[in-house]
Amino acid sequence: MYPIFLVNEMINPGDVQWMTAGAGVVHSEMPEAEFTRTGGRLHGIQLWVNLPQRDKMIAPRYQEIPSAQIPVAQTKDGSVTVRVIAGEALGAKAVIETRTPIIYLHFTLQPGASMVQSVPKEYNAFTYVIDGSGLFGTEQERGEDGQMVIFAPDGEEVAIANPADATQPLDLLLIAGVPLNEPVVRYGPFVMNTEAEILQAIDDYRNGRMGHIHA
Repeated sequence: MYPIFLVNEMINPGDVQWMTAGAGVVHSEMPEAEFTRTGGRLHGIQLWVNLPQRDKMIAPRYQEIPSAQIPVAQTKDGSVTVRVIAGEALGAKAVIETRTPIIYLHFTLQPGASMVQSVPKEYNAFTYVIDGSGLFGTEQERGEDGQMVIFAPDGEEVAIANPADATQPLDLLLIAGVPLNEPVVRYGPFVMNTEAEILQAIDDYRNGRMGHIHA
């Protein structure tokens, strides 16, 4: 029998939760009672990273990193700032341990700033624009807030710039990792490689073969 973990933690602005689901993590993200009562604006990013087939049923793991412990680095002139969630950038290295090697970087570029980030050639990379508008890649394709820009896998670095005439900072996530090239079958919260594995996972969950929930 393998354990399931019940995650019950408070997330504050800038905090990061990193869950390795493995054999099972039970979690639910809900706003606090006061926010539910009064309302307001809440902005969060959730990224799912698929585990390779050999690791699907490993023991689950949970890491919570407060905002103050996320490594932050800047260029000498302060025009580019990065929060390093996974991987390395501008001399800073993440404190989060990932099961598979990936890059997860939160960049902020001031107007007129540009940057080049090293990315291993075997990685696929993309960026998600949180706020602002920028120029991406050697062709300087434009991307705006709410858009995802996919980089061609034809080099070992990516280039990003915030135009000099921009009226606000460019805020974005840069994500990269090795493609698994494996089939993906999903049903509800379960993600496996075959339909048979999905049915087995559902049966295990329903019949208590996933162990005990630890609060």
